[in-house]
Amino acid sequence: MMSADSQTGIGLLAILIAYLLGGIPFSYLLVRLWRGVDLRTRGSGNPGATNALRVGGKAIGLMTLILDIGKGVAAVSIARQLEVAPLFLGGAAVAVVAGHIYSVYLRWRGGKGVAAAAGAMVGLAPVPMLFCLATFAVVLAITRYVAIASVTATILFAPFVYLCGRLGWTPEAPAWLWVSGGLISLLIAFRHHSNLTRLRAGREFKIGEVEEGEEGIGGRKSRLDGDGQ
Repeated sequence: MMSADSQTGIGLLAILIAYLLGGIPFSYLLVRLWRGVDLRTRGSGNPGATNALRVGGKAIGLMTLILDIGKGVAAVSIARQLEVAPLFLGGAAVAVVAGHIYSVYLRWRGGKGVAAAAGAMVGLAPVPMLFCLATFAVVLAITRYVAIASVTATILFAPFVYLCGRLGWTPEAPAWLWVSGGLISLLIAFRHHSNLTRLRAGREFKIGEVEEGEEGIGGRKSRLDGDGQ
């Protein structure tokens, strides 16, 4: 049986691994590799899946989305394999999102964190995450704003965890799951503050709308609402 110091050390290691994994800028790397440009200088300048789609095209955008979700799942899975205490498991989920938003590889600049958060939430509580995914789809269909759909779905993660537990679909949620879900929601909401500000000012573009002068590698592109990923 490991000592308390050993368990703490392994837990902190899991959080560090999650942060470094979250920081891997797949959008930047894929666009640089296949298009030969710096994603941070094109489109919205945001190194995330939405801008990768805008600048690099559908294939690169989809690959980025899958890889960003995958690193969220991987971070939680690694922490589980290390058999860390629940507090550190939740910490790893928060760390992978923080790493994506504040990437050490891009001088603390990253994406909006939604895809990484989705992967981390799948790893923590897959059933409630299905409800978050459905919420995202419904809100996006109604409003056509990726930012609104992203923030709404993330904020509702903790309530869905509670609801699923109360209905007996999942075990009752422990405190650490509430806390980690809440911290992730705060990170996502904070990272989207610029989108919400533009929305209040009527300057946020809906998905599929074209901003005058917005161009990608292959010509004029849709401005996919200021980056929700």
